[in-house]
Amino acid sequence: MANPKHFLQFKDLAREELEHVFERTRWIKAKFKRYEQYWPLVDRTLVMIFEKQSTRTRLSFEAGMHQLGGAAIFLSTRDSQLGRGEPVEDAGQVISRMVDLVMVRTFEQLILSRFAENSRVPVINGLTNEYHPCQVLADIYTWIEHRGPIQGKTVAWIGDSNNVCNTWLQAAALFDFKLHISTPPGYEVEKERMNRNSESFSDPMAAVRGADLVTTDVWTSMGFESENEARRRDFQDWQVDAEMMRAAKKDALFMHCLPAHRGEEVAAEVIDGPQSVVWDEAENRLHTQKALLEFLVVGKK
Repeated sequence: MANPKHFLQFKDLAREELEHVFERTRWIKAKFKRYEQYWPLVDRTLVMIFEKQSTRTRLSFEAGMHQLGGAAIFLSTRDSQLGRGEPVEDAGQVISRMVDLVMVRTFEQLILSRFAENSRVPVINGLTNEYHPCQVLADIYTWIEHRGPIQGKTVAWIGDSNNVCNTWLQAAALFDFKLHISTPPGYEVEKERMNRNSESFSDPMAAVRGADLVTTDVWTSMGFESENEARRRDFQDWQVDAEMMRAAKKDALFMHCLPAHRGEEVAAEVIDGPQSVVWDEAENRLHTQKALLEFLVVGKK
């Protein structure tokens, strides 16, 4: 039995495979908009395992699987044996014998890796503390949809060096665009994650200068709520506001993976303004993940 292809990090797929997923996204989304049925995953089942709460991830995977003709099963670690100490390896062996795909949203990347090593079917990272590849898949497709190829462009990441930032770093290396990162002191990206396509800036205004895309995320990610007050103080100069967007290119886009806190990491005038594409970005989670599900099950079409 051939080893299944997993999507645990953005770099798990080659650039040509990701470009194929983007092209399939365009085709699948167009079908969806025309209300045309497309069921390549009839009689296939996805199980979605959640240790972390979710809105967009659960809805986009569950709706997407149904729209592809398959079925999606929600499983929470709170009400399954996974939450009662069953070894991750055993769960991977058992669950993967009953379904065709697995999506896991958890805290530690290691838990996800251990599950995948024992799975007979493709495993998708629905978010961990370290990476969020499905989000950046949707983000890059949204850029392509609005502006064309991302190669050679400049993306500015403002705020916390979190799982989405780590994933943008992998994407910059794969798709050959520049990534400017600005975080408050003490929240920098680990040096080993940086690459030739990335650059750190202590001044967020310098990071956004000339950027084609400005993107951010909440200051306090899930699991770090105890740091909320300290982060509000530390990040106050890292809010993406109108002044910051004016420093970027005139036609720069703004993205945010949501949920957003207006008045914290982003000003309302930016996220609700004409440069914001956050609603397209959110919707594209559905379409890019449908293309990903199709690719992992049936390969290139």
